[in-house]
Amino acid sequence: MYFLKTQGTDKIPDYIQIRDDEFVLLAHFKTNNPENQIRKYGLDQYMEKIKSLIESTPFGVLKKIE
Repeated sequence: MYFLKTQGTDKIPDYIQIRDDEFVLLAHFKTNNPENQIRKYGLDQYMEKIKSLIESTPFGVLKKIE
């Protein structure tokens, strides 16, 4: 799976994209309150890793989730 954080503008919030190994979009959600969205998309096992990536990854950098 892959993680990408995209930067919003004044009126558009920052978003997170989670994509599978074939780059198909699995999840797309705002960076605020990610826990509920991670559960909604069934990615509970990656909760801590995704939350860590939200905090540490710069915008526009693609990261592989192991």
